[in-house]
Amino acid sequence: MPPRSEQWPPYVRVAPWLLIVGGLVWNALDPADYWGDPLLAAAAVLAGALLWLRDTVAVGVANVTGILVLSTQDGSIGTGDGYLELANTAFAALLGVGVNRVVARHGQRLERVRSVAEAAQRAVLPEPPGRVGRLAVAACYRAAQDEALIGGDAYALQVTPYGVRGLIADVRGKGLHAVGAVSVLLGAFRECSHRVADLAALADALEDSLLREADQLSEELRLEGFITALLVEFPPGEDAVRTLDCGHPGPYLLSPGPAPRGGGPRAQAAGEDAWRGRAGGSRVRRLDATDPGLPLGMGGLGIARPAPETRPFPPGCTLLLVTDGVTEARDAAGEFYDPVLGLAPLGPFAGPDEVLDALVADVERWAGGPRDDDMAVLAITHRTEDRAEDRAAGRAWDRGR
Repeated sequence: MPPRSEQWPPYVRVAPWLLIVGGLVWNALDPADYWGDPLLAAAAVLAGALLWLRDTVAVGVANVTGILVLSTQDGSIGTGDGYLELANTAFAALLGVGVNRVVARHGQRLERVRSVAEAAQRAVLPEPPGRVGRLAVAACYRAAQDEALIGGDAYALQVTPYGVRGLIADVRGKGLHAVGAVSVLLGAFRECSHRVADLAALADALEDSLLREADQLSEELRLEGFITALLVEFPPGEDAVRTLDCGHPGPYLLSPGPAPRGGGPRAQAAGEDAWRGRAGGSRVRRLDATDPGLPLGMGGLGIARPAPETRPFPPGCTLLLVTDGVTEARDAAGEFYDPVLGLAPLGPFAGPDEVLDALVADVERWAGGPRDDDMAVLAITHRTEDRAEDRAAGRAWDRGR
């Protein structure tokens, strides 16, 4: 892959040509000392490192042509000094081409490695289907680490005999250890969600898998590692959702229609679920758990896991699952982002994709720059229609997993 100059600021493409002009003008004004030659050599090498091959060759040709014209004008073309300067200029041009080829080969190898890593990351965290029965689904992931597609956050959706089950989780830490924990967690979820009937028992099964994997880690990682998770289940034939909170931020319920008058401030003051919205827009409600459980990996403390909670999930509503990369995003004043306040003015939303687009854009606007934590979001909308082909597509996707 050739160097991609379009990835750099616009002035980078012009910089070699400015160096050529400066070097030739300097040589024309003071030809005896050849003070402009270093600028010409720098132009050739800079072009080779940053520009495409054709631009590098063009810079080299311009260098040699310019020196040839100046040598002809001052009469040094037939002398030893003239030939030496011309040879030095041609050598700098060839050096620039050589640098360009080395960088290009390195870029090709890097692209191959990156494509393999990208495929591996997609295998660990595949995109869920757009529709599963009566549910429309959308998901997105924004890793804090540059060039990474996934990190320590995870989401999954699975069709099971007990209904459609979902998971969103946040692994403590970053890097390869976090990616490995994500892989173990998602593999255990896909396997156990089919054979475990209760969400609390499913959480216990996930924890058992993580503890078995933790035996291979260092003592520090084993003692300090834990995963916050939120499990959801959509029972077949019911307009409801069951949730089990394992130390994770609660989900948000987006409903069409105006918010109840006065409900938001009073509910917040009372510590209850908060509703916010606008007339004719969307209502946004955070579903905090009555009894939040411990994160996965902390079962050794001996605290019993709470029972799942069942909440209404009528058609037209969207359940939004997020990680703390959303709720802990800060603005310039250090204030945390609140999806209840951020999303309510942006509704109504036609589907989960619009919810995700609005949320991601609003979080990035709020943070105003790079985040220091991964951000995973899973939006699930209860459709008003339930088509048989969608159920078949969901089962086919599930068998492929």
